[in-house]
Amino acid sequence: MAKKRYALYPSRPLASKFDLVAQQRHGSKSAMLEEALRLSLEPQKVPGAEEVLVRRLDELHKVVGTVNRDVAIVTETLALFVRYFLTITPPLPQSEQEPARLLGRERFQVFVAQVGRRLATDHRLVSEVLETIASNNPDLFATAADDAPSRGRAAGSGNGAHREVPAAVEPTKSKKDTDHG
Repeated sequence: MAKKRYALYPSRPLASKFDLVAQQRHGSKSAMLEEALRLSLEPQKVPGAEEVLVRRLDELHKVVGTVNRDVAIVTETLALFVRYFLTITPPLPQSEQEPARLLGRERFQVFVAQVGRRLATDHRLVSEVLETIASNNPDLFATAADDAPSRGRAAGSGNGAHREVPAAVEPTKSKKDTDHG
């Protein structure tokens, strides 16, 4: 294969270093330059790197999907709680509104401080609640087979651990809540 000639003018320090490396390797300067150019101009392929990246991206995609689902659950839970709270809370008389605002600000500052403390540690409220339930009522999380009515136990009978939970109060829907467009 015919080779093309190039005239290179490196700086003196670089030329001296290049000459020294060429002497140590006992190879031609042209071969060294060709190898350096090839490595510089062609992207290096690492065997298996693409597969590893694809697998990692798939894992990240699943994690992001889980985070999106969790955020949607938290958002809906908060929205339902706020809607319920606003529905059941009666308005205050004008004379009680300013003291209520002041108390609300104080409580909010305490709330924000508690959130900050919890976020600063790995201790979350859900795990605290589950630990409390497990220590106070270890049978609460019984298996489905234990709770099955086919065991000869009538619903609502027994030690009182299985109580009927009342349905959530559904606020009255206005026309605005039911319109979808």
